[in-house]
Amino acid sequence: MKPVQHTINAFIRHGENSGYVAECVEIAVITQGSTLDEVTRNLQEAVGLHLEGEDLADLGLVKTPTVVVSMELEPTYA
Repeated sequence: MKPVQHTINAFIRHGENSGYVAECVEIAVITQGSTLDEVTRNLQEAVGLHLEGEDLADLGLVKTPTVVVSMELEPTYA
């Protein structure tokens, strides 16, 4: 039996030209936004739309999974 996950992991990184890109690891969701607030809202909406009507058990997820977001930052130098 496949283990059931309580979280959907995602990461946010700088976009190639501008803004930010968010991508989930376990499910096929990628979105973008101009600001961190916008990309976070877009990620939440995109995950909700992706999971709508799905049998979460078939995806290996609990009934109410949580999205855990990591962010990639480039170091700044003085």
